[in-house]
Amino acid sequence: MDGECIFCKIVDKEGPADIVYEDESVLAFKDINPKAPVHILVIPKKHIGSLLDLEEADEEVIGRIYLVCKRLAGEMGIDKGFRVVVNCGPGAGQSVHHLHFHLLGGRPLRWPPG
Repeated sequence: MDGECIFCKIVDKEGPADIVYEDESVLAFKDINPKAPVHILVIPKKHIGSLLDLEEADEEVIGRIYLVCKRLAGEMGIDKGFRVVVNCGPGAGQSVHHLHFHLLGGRPLRWPPG
């Protein structure tokens, strides 16, 4: 864990979050600045800065994250259409340096984003 990372603090229950899912390796919580009616952040509990910091050992947790996204889409009633977005680096809009997946749905999503 990175002691200065807000998401690591949420994992450690030292920061506020509306948690909707947790298991041994993944945590999911509502985004505090939602861009859609359903906007959940799904993160690995292990601190990984961005996609560029992934290692072979992280393969299992990344697969787990996608399964959690599928599960939450069903639970949130957006399984007929949703998006999973990962921003990588400040130029792509990554504002927290802890890998996180945005699960978005509940309204029509246009393409291209941004």
